Amino acid sequence: MRLHRNLTFAVIDSIRDIFNEGVYADKGVEKALQRDKRWGARDRKFVAETIYDIVRWNRLYAEIAEVKVPYDRDNIWRLFSVWCVLRGIALPDWNQIGDVPLRRIKGKFDELSKIRKFRESIPDWMDDLGVQELGEELWTKEIAALNQQASVVLRTNTLNISKEMLQRKLKAEDIETETIPNYPDALKLLERANVFTTLAFHEGLFEVQDASSQMVAAFLDVEPGMKVVDACAGAGGKTLHLASLMQNKGQIVAMDIYESKLKKLKIRAKRNKAHNIDLRLIESTKVIKKLHEKADRVLIDAPCSGLGVLRRNPDSKWKLEPGFIDNIKKVQQEVLQNYSKMVKPGGKMVYATCSILPSENRQQVDIFLTSEAGKSFSFVKDNNVFAHQSGFDGFYMALLEKK
Repeated sequence: MRLHRNLTFAVIDSIRDIFNEGVYADKGVEKALQRDKRWGARDRKFVAETIYDIVRWNRLYAEIAEVKVPYDRDNIWRLFSVWCVLRGIALPDWNQIGDVPLRRIKGKFDELSKIRKFRESIPDWMDDLGVQELGEELWTKEIAALNQQASVVLRTNTLNISKEMLQRKLKAEDIETETIPNYPDALKLLERANVFTTLAFHEGLFEVQDASSQMVAAFLDVEPGMKVVDACAGAGGKTLHLASLMQNKGQIVAMDIYESKLKKLKIRAKRNKAHNIDLRLIESTKVIKKLHEKADRVLIDAPCSGLGVLRRNPDSKWKLEPGFIDNIKKVQQEVLQNYSKMVKPGGKMVYATCSILPSENRQQVDIFLTSEAGKSFSFVKDNNVFAHQSGFDGFYMALLEKK
């Protein structure tokens, strides 16, 4: 593989933005890919995957390169050189790349790979927390799986097409997919591709949604004609799945505290031809009170640490802080206490997170069930989805029923 200056410089600038300016990795990649419209698919793949690689393995590479954040330009070139050496890529004779000690880099890599926090490239506090909550064996397997590149998984929009027909349509656009056993609407791409430029996407035939995330709406046990509340709808991936499962019949009240996310959901719903979604911005408690005991089903896709989705957000390893996790647990309990009031007697509620930590998951459910608001609910079942077992994102979901 031969390195090209313009592609490499895009990577270097993006790493600087992500680590020195706090830019999110996906935004950094997006900006990098806009630098030159003439780049082909292979060029774009190199830029995106190299940026994500250096972000994902940053602690390991920084330790080998002996550099610390904030990085000056020389530091970033040293990180990049380590990346090249460990991937067997020949280093070009450029001014920016000085003498690179190949044997020392490989020796240091072998030495650090024996220590989990370096091998898996995570902060000390995250490694300690993982062991504390999951135990050595489970945490070791899970964090290794969470460092693998995530597959691209699509969810068929069954309002508009069958999975088999979608597969044929995508094939006609040179996108090969395979079905995934036990995931009724999912198709996995055999090779990464920009699916957002396809005719099938613009016709609202699918959404990009991880296979684990696709389990949540189904877990809520909805039926056509019900009144369903998606209480933390965000940009609406699960809302749209609920609309499909309900065959556009009944009503879905999609709520969020961020208007910008609901605006995105409005656009997506139109493309999906999902007509039973009613958007509501949570500006005050009145919005919730109006729905007290009115919903057949309530989905609480709670804000969380996001530790289950590190594969697609590797920069959150460096942006997350222990204090955030402590605070988010308080928010999770508040959300459970307040939003559960919308479930009517005989109705059901799902509490879900994209975290793998018991303290954000089953422990939150147990705390809720012993509270005043939770006494009228009974626990039905839950599902801990681990990346090392499923091959997809880490998730949690619990189904509760109101007496």
